[in-house]
Amino acid sequence: MRILRNYILKEFFSAFFLSLFILTFVMIMGNMIKLADLIISKGISLFSAGKLFFYMIPFLFSFILPVSTLTAVLLSIGRLSGDNELIAIRSSGISLFKILSPIIIVGLTMSLFAVILNNEIIPVSHHKSRETLVEIGSKNPLAALEAGTFITAFEKFVIFIYRIDGNKFSNIRIYEPQGPDKPPRTIIAKKGEFIVLPEKQLLKLKLIDGTSDEINPSDPENFYKLNFKTYFMNIDFKKQTMKEVKKKAKDMTLAELRREIDMFKTTGINTAPLLTEIYKRSTLAFSCVIFIILGAPFAMITRRREKSLNFGFAFLIMAFYYLLLIGFETISSEGQMNPVLAMNMPNIIFGILGSGMLFKTCLS
Repeated sequence: MRILRNYILKEFFSAFFLSLFILTFVMIMGNMIKLADLIISKGISLFSAGKLFFYMIPFLFSFILPVSTLTAVLLSIGRLSGDNELIAIRSSGISLFKILSPIIIVGLTMSLFAVILNNEIIPVSHHKSRETLVEIGSKNPLAALEAGTFITAFEKFVIFIYRIDGNKFSNIRIYEPQGPDKPPRTIIAKKGEFIVLPEKQLLKLKLIDGTSDEINPSDPENFYKLNFKTYFMNIDFKKQTMKEVKKKAKDMTLAELRREIDMFKTTGINTAPLLTEIYKRSTLAFSCVIFIILGAPFAMITRRREKSLNFGFAFLIMAFYYLLLIGFETISSEGQMNPVLAMNMPNIIFGILGSGMLFKTCLS
């Protein structure tokens, strides 16, 4: 039995480390391209890019670990089933439950490690990465500019740029909020360029062919349109160096989230979003063992030995899982369902489905 157990574990870990290597390589390369763009286009230092890369790795593993576990089960059990080795084992009078129990124990161990990863390591690295981005933005504000998204890194202004090419851009909208229930001052330009003045900690925008809302002196509540061919405006990024990066829920460890919840309870503030974050982390952690329970009978049924197909099945299962997780996360955050039940529903659904398939497959 010991020889058989080691043989099964060897198959599983071979597939697991193969999946881990492939997924890590793919996800790291995808992020390396973004970092290379920051270095080449935005001019950030290699040291800052290296820090961002280092802080990014734990977050990537929160997704890589469950996917690798599921893929490893599909590859290893699928190979044994496809070669009729499982039939031979059962013919020897050995229960399939005994064969799978070592893998389930490994999955449980991985889940316990993922609990520590999700609750203690990832929040710290996530907060450090945000601090690094603010630090980069204080030295080089161009790094904070991204096309196709609202940029709120600068005080007083909200900027939206449709296209950025180096220090030049096209189709920019700059909003300057005037307070509650008041329309924002809006500046629109077809194109322009960024000019950074680091010694003055100013970002100068040269705007070409656009319009600007200017305050009407006789009626300060209203604006009038001003057309321009060339317009210069300065954005002060000096205060970014003084800005403390406050922790969001994703940046907090489990103990910090508990303290935040206790504080909000005394003031009557709804703590559903914070509870959702706590139980989301545990759900993702224990998805490792859930995927083993689901993946093993699925591999026995499909009997697939092809690695590409098993990778495809793994991503299909993961897609359904994360869609469920996102849906229940929204419901939980809005207080429409108890966070404990809502965030555990994906694992409950997949666990029941996997257990049913497992019992049916092992007893048939």
